[in-house]
Amino acid sequence: MESAANYAIEQYELVQASRKVLLDYCKTIHSNDFLNENSSFGRGGSIRNLLTHIANTYEFWIAKHGLNRAIEFTPYGSIQTINDAMLLFEKIDAMVFEFIGLVDSAEKRQIHFEINGVKSHASPFKLFTHVITHEFHHKGQILSISRHLGYIPVDTDIMR
Repeated sequence: MESAANYAIEQYELVQASRKVLLDYCKTIHSNDFLNENSSFGRGGSIRNLLTHIANTYEFWIAKHGLNRAIEFTPYGSIQTINDAMLLFEKIDAMVFEFIGLVDSAEKRQIHFEINGVKSHASPFKLFTHVITHEFHHKGQILSISRHLGYIPVDTDIMR
């Protein structure tokens, strides 16, 4: 039987491949449109802000809670181009693979956290599942923003 870490690696590689399609598509988007904020979409409503928010979520759950790191979250304003976002996701990838390396040894461990004054806990698998599904939710918003701006979105589904 394969280890949980092996499955997590395979799954995250699928996430990375889908993200690459999205980021390559974002290279075709004009820089003004990349930064353009639309109040109809959450988290500042720009492609840049949503990409940064996705990365911030990995930083919060994987780095801060999963790896117990004191980190500074990437400010939205520090990402000005799609290349900046791509470099940010390279850092996120390294962090995720480090976390995955701990999954088998920590499989039964509970990760404790507090949100809005409520203390709770989750397994490493639940944290991992949360961050990747969260990314796909916002990826859909990014594609919707691009459509709203007049672009024709690409298929970023894992099954394409």
